[in-house]
Amino acid sequence: MAYLREDEYDSATTEQIAAHVKEILSLLGEDPGREGLLKTPERVAKALQYMTKGYKEDGIAIIKKAVFDEKYRQMVLVKNIDLYSTCEHHMMPFIGKCHVAYIPDGRITGLSKIARVVETYARRLQVQERLTVQIRDCIQEALHPLGVAVVIEASHTCMQIRGVEKANSITTTSAFSGAFLSSARTRNEFLNLIK
Repeated sequence: MAYLREDEYDSATTEQIAAHVKEILSLLGEDPGREGLLKTPERVAKALQYMTKGYKEDGIAIIKKAVFDEKYRQMVLVKNIDLYSTCEHHMMPFIGKCHVAYIPDGRITGLSKIARVVETYARRLQVQERLTVQIRDCIQEALHPLGVAVVIEASHTCMQIRGVEKANSITTTSAFSGAFLSSARTRNEFLNLIK
């Protein structure tokens, strides 16, 4: 996904966040006036706005922009969608892959819309568990398919570089609805396809 264009940043918000970042730098014992840090507060302000741009987006509206009547009633799977989010507990990144499947019931959406939905909910302060459910619920509500399956596998920097410092840990979450809940065969097909 592209960065926000300069005209998409709210300048007043950028200035307010930057002022707080400058204060944080001072509290950490840094000199925000030194050459290497002069533009850091503004850069951080813009980075935070970008990493939380999902608050201004509507996942259901994204899907509804590209809904097509189609009699296809087999699984549609988009796997290995890159995922970048921010942990709401420490405001540190978590990065991974998202796998999304749904079984249409007369309506499909453009494949890129699935990736856009993942991006929309990931670009908010999150916990992985909620993110997984939000993606599932969005697709379920927008398309009314026979079922939705979502699996996220992510590395959390808050666990890797602070706290317990477990650099190789991966967290996996899943959320299912409809046929993926009621049919072990359907669920297992999905899980085998994403291996």
